[in-house]
Amino acid sequence: MTALPCINPGFDRPCEARSTTRVGGCSPSPYDQLNLSLSSDDQASKVLANRKRLASELPSEPGWLQQIHGTQLIHLDDWQPGVEADAAWTDRPRQVAVVLTADCLPILIADSRQGRVAAIHAGWRGLADGIIPTVLDQLDISSDSMAWVGPSIRQPAYEVGAEVVQAFPEHADQFVPNADGRWQASLQGIAVNQLGAAGVGRVIDSGICTYQDEAHYFSHRRSAPCGRQASLIWLE
Repeated sequence: MTALPCINPGFDRPCEARSTTRVGGCSPSPYDQLNLSLSSDDQASKVLANRKRLASELPSEPGWLQQIHGTQLIHLDDWQPGVEADAAWTDRPRQVAVVLTADCLPILIADSRQGRVAAIHAGWRGLADGIIPTVLDQLDISSDSMAWVGPSIRQPAYEVGAEVVQAFPEHADQFVPNADGRWQASLQGIAVNQLGAAGVGRVIDSGICTYQDEAHYFSHRRSAPCGRQASLIWLE
């Protein structure tokens, strides 16, 4: 079977990571093709088949989370089906941390000195509530850490209201007013700033916009309902 088309963020060994596209699964429209979310109205049998296909290329079954736009972090030793969290981490080989996204930010973190990896799901509410510093404080990361900000909606496509601007008084430069009296927001800019302030040694932004690249990515803003892609990280 041909391998699924995935991005490799390029973490240093012993860390490995992948980020899926919407290509290569069996879900029907509007969830075509590789929808990995059981929270959608897609057929569960199709989603489970897609997850099985992905897991066949990984060292173990990923620790799928019930994401709630919060700041809860779990260690994968404490994972159980249906666990509510928006971030997971591990220091054990072959445990796969995963988050699902369409327009929100998937953030993968690796600390080669500490031997720890983590996956974070962050929308604007999670960023405003401090999911990044919350997770990184608990991980106690070193200056050898690296973070990767994956495919997500970008500023030209992400229009928000005043409530979002007001949630980030320290990041006013990440909002540009538009002709409709609203703002275009850069969640990636906010995340990069927060990651740097939390002590991450190197931050890489994928530069991919889920809204603009319809051929490869789901986007809730562009076409709801839609599926979700996955970003995954593990230690070899």
